[in-house]
Amino acid sequence: MRVAVVGHVEWVEFVRGDHVPAAGEIVHASECFAEPAGGGAVAAVQLARLAGGSTLFTALGTDELAERAVERLRELGVEVAAAIREGPTRRAYTFIDSNGERTITTIGERLGPRADDALDWEGLRAADAVYLTAGDIGAVRVARAARVLVASPRAGRPLAEADIGLDALVFSGDDELERAFARELDPSPAMLVATGGAAGGRYETVEGGRGEWTAASLPGPVVDAYGCGDSFAAALTYGLAAGGGPDAALELAARAGAACITGRGPYETQLTAAA
Repeated sequence: MRVAVVGHVEWVEFVRGDHVPAAGEIVHASECFAEPAGGGAVAAVQLARLAGGSTLFTALGTDELAERAVERLRELGVEVAAAIREGPTRRAYTFIDSNGERTITTIGERLGPRADDALDWEGLRAADAVYLTAGDIGAVRVARAARVLVASPRAGRPLAEADIGLDALVFSGDDELERAFARELDPSPAMLVATGGAAGGRYETVEGGRGEWTAASLPGPVVDAYGCGDSFAAALTYGLAAGGGPDAALELAARAGAACITGRGPYETQLTAAA
């Protein structure tokens, strides 16, 4: 299966400590490490682990972090098609507390691909499945040529203005802004997927169908929640393209989210095709 992501990358420094510092407090970190992450990167790696490879259409800065991000993502099975923008690659700091919850601070402009970038857009048009987190209106419309297109509300105004139909929109059922985006998106996606973390979630289809799913059993203790949502969305994208229907795709997605939360960082325990 040919799979791709149109989205963003952030160079993320992870810090683990007992709790997020309060104002003026000093907290000792027990561990720190860095990865290229953000929604686009995490989803691209998860798709690569399910499909045997993936392509990430993105944009990066002119700094060393961009080079390190490409090198690391290729190690993880992702072919990176990146436009280069003058300036820095976006960074982020993520604090992981003793409960595995992540708190994120982003630094710099989020970079996404544009349809006028000199990228292999023809290859994207041949994709079986695409997950979208960032891009201009033109990139959104090119992505729609894929057989299955799933998106995040983080794609924002370009997605709202592109006037294309999605196979699914995945959003947090606990986030009022994301719920409002889902309600107002026109045309309505074929499926709206509202996630609820450990509570599972619910979906509804444009034909009036409704359903729920329960969270999958964790294969180990909770370690790090970073990347669970994007791993879920990527696996859902793959599952819909595989043709098993919404319930089978959501079961696969729930397993991917559960697998991710048991590992250090977003990539250590992502769901694989073998699993």
